[in-house]
Amino acid sequence: MVDQLISARALVMRDLEATGVASADVVSILEDAVSERRWWAEQWPEGAVYVGGLVAQDVQDALLERVGRWPLCTHCADDDTHPLYIEPELGGPDPHWVCEHSGTVIAPLGKLLNG
Repeated sequence: MVDQLISARALVMRDLEATGVASADVVSILEDAVSERRWWAEQWPEGAVYVGGLVAQDVQDALLERVGRWPLCTHCADDDTHPLYIEPELGGPDPHWVCEHSGTVIAPLGKLLNG
């Protein structure tokens, strides 16, 4: 379970860095999300495959409240700013970022590229 939490933190951190939003405040949000999921993971060890996506969703929700939508889609040609979201909805297994508008799979969790 600890390995899944460490892995989840690393994957989300890579995406935060790739999109240029990994400030100290945002990293604190990530740390809080990992800490809060620790209890959840301890209660349901079989749910380990969901932890990465759930941490990403937790960070996404916290950022929406504090700084706005993240991550934003940079793959669509239109000027309508829209976010990506994690699929499957429960965060796993194999979580990946999907464009809100087109439904296109953009990248696995931890593999976002800037621009």
